[in-house]
This record gives sequence, structure tokens and C-alpha cells, in this order.
Amino acid sequence: MKLKITETSLRDGHQSLIATRLKTEEILPIIEKMDKAGFHSMEVWGGATFDSCIRFLNEDPWERLRLIREKVKNTKLQMLVRGQNLLGYKHYADDVVEEFIKKSIENGIDIVRTFDALNDFRNIETTVKSIKKYNGHCQGCIAYTTSDVHTVKYYVEKVKELEKMGVDSICIKDMAGILLPETGYELITEMKKVTELPIELHTHCTSGIAQMLYLRAIDAGVDIIDTSISPFSGGTGQPATEVYAQILQGTERDPELLSEIADYFKPIKEKYRKEGILNPKVMDTEPKTLVYQVPGGMLSNLMSQLEQQKALDKYEQVLKEIPRVRKDLGYPPLVTPLSQMVGTQSVFNVLLGERYKVVPKEIRDYVKGLYGKSPAPIDLEIQKKIIGDAEAFTGRPADMIEPEMEKFKAEIGELAKSTEDVLMYALFPENARKFLENRNKPQVEEIEINLFV
Repeated sequence: MKLKITETSLRDGHQSLIATRLKTEEILPIIEKMDKAGFHSMEVWGGATFDSCIRFLNEDPWERLRLIREKVKNTKLQMLVRGQNLLGYKHYADDVVEEFIKKSIENGIDIVRTFDALNDFRNIETTVKSIKKYNGHCQGCIAYTTSDVHTVKYYVEKVKELEKMGVDSICIKDMAGILLPETGYELITEMKKVTELPIELHTHCTSGIAQMLYLRAIDAGVDIIDTSISPFSGGTGQPATEVYAQILQGTERDPELLSEIADYFKPIKEKYRKEGILNPKVMDTEPKTLVYQVPGGMLSNLMSQLEQQKALDKYEQVLKEIPRVRKDLGYPPLVTPLSQMVGTQSVFNVLLGERYKVVPKEIRDYVKGLYGKSPAPIDLEIQKKIIGDAEAFTGRPADMIEPEMEKFKAEIGELAKSTEDVLMYALFPENARKFLENRNKPQVEEIEINLFV
């Protein structure tokens, strides 16, 4: 079976390197060439693209998806959602999740990759059912991390869970770039023994081992790998697409066409470099990632937090505190939103000189069980310090949320011209309201008039 490639430059590639700042007008001129390159799929939506469109680019993310779909005739379009979080940072009601998935597929998405930050698959149940209901391809995702409980056996059991849920394929999401090559070989080999579903591998170059991992994964029979066209590869992004097209010559992918696509993106990358949006730090290789398991985006966020507090000298202490906080909290994988939560708690612990003296609301909710079940039990002393004698919730978090779509429709009112607009507001209320207000204002064209008297 030929190895397939998912091209990530239009989502994770530019999210990892230039803070998701690619504009639709920069994507559309090259998208038809990309469609002819022979990719299994192109990841073009989800993740931070939705938020970035309305927060920074003054673009309608739904319109971006429709415009891409109009031009892409041969390649499947793919997106990433965080299970019950969708593209936001909290759980949404089931009716919001179903409607969002329905509209994503209607507007052009073929493959929906869904994951839960804790690998608590109760948090992707509604997503999976909705994808299947509206005839999308459902890719169930395992967030990879390491700890006393995160063994190869643990992940193989998770594969069985996903298959029972009815997913169409499985992705190993190595968000921090910490899956060691030999462990990757063993993991994929063991997964292949319990499922015939296609297995996809997603990693990042942060720690410097991604290319070695992919070679061992190919040896083990991985079906699909995630790569990004070279200008948006490396650093905290994925390995370069062209490299694997050369390694796997004789496949349907056209190296010459890939070179043309790369040439198109090179000046765009240089523009963002000059503007300072491409931070040189994201291109660094950081082997410490293998020790601290901190994804590249989280590293830069920590630096930013510490710089603001004039405490960059505490950076190493914070890095060492992160594994301790993870252990206290039952070894959550460091992926959105848990990566931000654990990072912030670690900063507080170090800067205040007392562990858990200040605890953000999100960490309290996590300890209360409102994000789902932690992979390992939470340290009881830490739990008591954070929530006292309160009993943690053990059910599916979304069962506590009443239907929300009608409430959101009422709140946004006539500013919303479609269900898509309501969903935009549901996910990002403040920024969506600003975007919709500006979009609905009449645009006044400025005309220069020269008067000669």
C-alpha cells in the first residue's frame, strides 16, 4: 500500500510558524496547483484558523472554507476540532457541537479529525456521531504523551475504544514532537495488530526527531503522514512535504509541482519574517522538549508570560515545574487547552514562591472533573488544596450543559444572517460580535475629488 500524505501548510503549518496569519487572498492563487499535487488530503480549516480569521484578519472563516472548496476538485479537505470544545476553550452543548459539524461538512469539509485533550473519549462522542450522521469521514485522534500510565498498551486500548465508536481512521497526534522513533515503530506495529483502520501520524519538528520518527513509522506500515510544504515546515511545524515526495519516488505526487508550490510560498514567508510575525524562536530545535514535553507554541507562550512579568530568569524553573504539575494533576497530555492551563499554573507556582497559592478557574474546573477524567488519579493533597472537600464530578461533562443554540441566536439577534454566524458567535462571542457589527455596516467608498475653480 502506498504511503499517503496530508498537506498541513494551510492549517497547522502556518499556525505553528506565523501564528495562523495566512490570508485567504494568499491561499487562493495556489490552491488549484495544490489540488493537483496528489495529496491524500489538505488540512485547511479548524485549529486556530477560525479564531484568527475573525480576531486578526477581518475575514469570515466560513467564506474562506467555501472559496477553497470551490477550487479544490480532487483532494479531500480536512479540519481539526477539539471534541466537545470544538474550536474554543470550553465544552459546548451537544446541539452546538452537532450544528457546527453539520455546517462544516455542508460548507466543504470531507475529513474531521477530532481529539480530546485528556483522551477521555466521552468528550468526542457527540462529534463522532455528528460526523457520521452528516456523511463525513471521522478520524479519531489519540493525543500522545508519556508518563507512568501512557504506555504502548494504554494507546492500543484507546485504538480499540475508537474503533468501537465507529471512526473511519485513527491519528496519533504527537503535538509536542516527543514520540521516539523506536517507540513509534512499536506503537504502530501493535496498533496494526488490533485494527485494520488506516493509521495516520502527526508530529512536530520541535525536538529534532520528527524525520527519524517518520522513517520508522513508514517501516512499521503507517498509512498516512502529516507534512507541510517547505516554507512552512520545520521548527515547531511539520517535516517538509518535498522530502517525502523524493524519498517515495514513483508515487502519484509530482515533485516538480511541489517545487512550484514551495516557490509561491517563499516570498509570503519572507514578508511575515520582515513583519516580525515569524518569530525566529519558532524555528529553533529544542531537545529539552523530550524532557519537559512542552509543545513549541507553549514554549513561546511561557517566554511571553515571563517577559511581561520581567521574570525571564525564571524560565528554567518553570520548565522544571511543568512535569511536577502534570504529575499532580494526573498526567494530562500537554495539548490545547490543557497545555495553556498547566503552563499558567506552573508560572504561578514559581513566581509566587508557593505551589498552588493561586489557582486559575480553569484548573479548578479541571480538578472538579468538568473537563473529563484525568489519565491518572489527581494527587489527593493537591485536590484538597484546590477544591477543598468538594466532590469531583465523574460523569460526561457535556451532560451538565443545557442546549445552547437558541440562547446564542437570541443573544446575537439580527447581527447573524445565518446559522454559521450564530456558531461564530457561540465559539468566540466578543470577537464575533465585533466582526459581525463591522461586516454589517455599510461600506463607504472614499472618492478623491479635485476641484478647479
